[in-house]
Amino acid sequence: MGGSATGRYVLRRLAQAVVVLWAAYTVSFLVLDALPGDPVTAMASAGMDSGAVDQEQLDQLRAEYGYDDPMLVRYLDHLGSAATGDLGDSVATGRPVVDTIAQALPPTLQLAGAALALAVLLGGGLALVATYSRRRWLRQVLLSLPGLGVSVPTFWVGLVLVQVLSFQLRLFPAFGNSGPSSLVLPAVTLAIPTGALVAQVLAKSLLTALDEPYVQTARAKGAGRARVHLSHALRNASLPALTVVGLLAGQLLANSVVVETVFSRDGLGRVTAGAVGSQDLPLVQGVVVLGALVFVLVNLAVDLVYPLLDRRIVVAGGRRSLA
Repeated sequence: MGGSATGRYVLRRLAQAVVVLWAAYTVSFLVLDALPGDPVTAMASAGMDSGAVDQEQLDQLRAEYGYDDPMLVRYLDHLGSAATGDLGDSVATGRPVVDTIAQALPPTLQLAGAALALAVLLGGGLALVATYSRRRWLRQVLLSLPGLGVSVPTFWVGLVLVQVLSFQLRLFPAFGNSGPSSLVLPAVTLAIPTGALVAQVLAKSLLTALDEPYVQTARAKGAGRARVHLSHALRNASLPALTVVGLLAGQLLANSVVVETVFSRDGLGRVTAGAVGSQDLPLVQGVVVLGALVFVLVNLAVDLVYPLLDRRIVVAGGRRSLA
C-alpha cells in the first residue's frame, strides 16, 4: 500500500515537472517571438561583425531558423527538437546552444553550489543560535540580521567585499576563476541574501515548534534543552525552510548573472549577458529552459525528501496528509 502510494506520488511530481518545463519553454518562445521588429534582422545585425546584411542573407537566415513559417508551425517544430535535446544554434557563434551552455555551466554550478551550502550553514546556524539563546537582547539582535541581509542589494555586497577583502586587505582575488580562493567572494555575495531568507523562515518555524504540545511533552519527560531543540523541534521546523531552499536554489542561477559580471567570472552569467546584448534568441531561450530545468529538479528532490523528514506525511488521494 505504502509502495504504491509513493509510486503515485513520484509520478505526479514527475508529471508536474514536465508541465513546468513545457510552460517555461512555451512562455519564453512566445515572449521572444513577440519582440518588436524583425527578430532575424536584429539577430543578424547583432551577431555578425559586418554591419550591413543583404536581403539574400536575411532570407537564408529566416529559412534556417524557420521564421518564414507560421508561428504555430515554428513552435511545434522547435518544441519537438527541444524534446530531443536540440535547442538550436547560437546566432553569434554558430555553435549548438546545448554545447555553449554545457561549456559555461560547470563554473556557474560550482559557484551556485558553494553559495547554497554556505547559505544553509550560515542561515541555519543563525536561526538555531537565535532561538536557542536565553538572552532576550541577543535573540532580538540575531533575529534582526536576516532582514538586513535580505534588504541589501547583491551587487552592492559584491562591490563592498571586493573593496574591503580584495583591494584593501588583499585576502582574496577580486576577479577571475583562478582557483578556490577566487570562489570565496562571489559565493559569499550570493550566500548572504539566500542565507538570510533561510534564517528568517527557519527561525520562525522553530519558535512556533517550540510552543507545540509535543515539545512540552518532551520537556515533561525530562528531555534536555539541546535534545528538544535539535531533535524534536528542528525536525518539524525544517520542512518550511527546506521548501525555501528548493525555491532559492533555482534563483541562485539567475543571481549568478549579476555576480559573475561583478567578479568578471567565466560562466553562464556572462554567456547570458552576452546573449541578451547580442539578441541571440536561441541562446537566451536555452538559458531560460535550463533555469526552469534546475528549478524543477531541485524542487522534485525537495518533494521526495519530505517523507524522510516527517513520517506522518502520507500520500493518499493526490494529497499529502498527516496520518
